Order: sequence, then C-alpha cells, then structure tokens
Amino acid sequence: MEINNPNPSKMDRKFIERNRRIQMKALYSKLNSLVPHHSSREAVSLPDQLDEATNYIKRLKANLDRMKEMKDGLRGLEERGNTSRSYGSKSPQIQIQEIGSSLAIALNTGFNSQFIFNETIRIVHEERAEVVNANFSVVDDDTVFHTIHLKTGEPSTAARISQRLNKFVHDADASNKY
Repeated sequence: MEINNPNPSKMDRKFIERNRRIQMKALYSKLNSLVPHHSSREAVSLPDQLDEATNYIKRLKANLDRMKEMKDGLRGLEERGNTSRSYGSKSPQIQIQEIGSSLAIALNTGFNSQFIFNETIRIVHEERAEVVNANFSVVDDDTVFHTIHLKTGEPSTAARISQRLNKFVHDADASNKY
C-alpha cells in the first residue's frame, strides 16, 4: 500500500522558486550592467536600479524621437536642395576689396552652403593671412551674408588670396550648375 507524502511536492515548489529567484537575479544584473552609472560606489537597491533603467530607456527613446525628427528635417532640406541646386537657390558670390596689405571679403551663399565659408577660411590660412574679424548674417530663408576682414603680410599675398578665392567661388558655382 502506498502512502501519499506531500513533502516531495513541497520540495519541487521550493526548488522551482529558488531557480526562479536565481534567474530573476541574473536578469536584473544583466539589465543593470547595460545602464550607464555614475561613479557611485554605494550599493543601489533593486527598485532604484529598475527606476534608473526605466529612466535611461525613456531618455534613449526621447533622443531617438528627436533624431528621427532631425533626420526628417534634413531630408526635407535635401529634397528642397535637389529641386533647385545643391548650394541652395543662391549662386555663391564674392566681392573682395584690397586695401594695401588688408582684405575685406563679402561672401553671399545659400543657407546650405556653409562649406564655402569654411573653404574660404582654409584658403586664407594656407596663405598665412590673419583673420581679424569674421561675421555672418542670415538675410532671408536662403541667403547668408559673410564678411571677413584679413591682414596679410604684403600686398602680393592679398592679390594671391583674392585670385584664389575668386577662382574657388567661380568653380563652385560652375560645378553646381551641372
């Protein structure tokens, strides 16, 4: 005759529960390792760890949403640029005034043409001229007006800079038309 012993069933439940707790602890540990922490050396309670992980995930989601909006905005600018020109609707224009060993440069570009300004500054630095002042103003939705004042060592350097900048802007405009 068999006697029913309730203990084996109770032991199975304890074993299952212990394994569940071990598994949950491992999962909490893994989650905690994925969240960046401040250099705090004190122990953080489990609910605090979960709050920290939740907040971190929310921040990531907000950053992702913000970046998606930025990407969509940039795609809109790109599409708008492709319908007209890659430099915006304005052709780049440059006016250079030589005053002895100094130069005053007026540069008009499209809003999406910041690289033209950067290239202008690069050319100036290659010629070892000193930028005394550089400003810009956004005139309308698609025009940026840059002014740059330079000091060069000698008039021949000013003439060389003037020639290089005119060539660069002319080449940039010509390559944009095709």
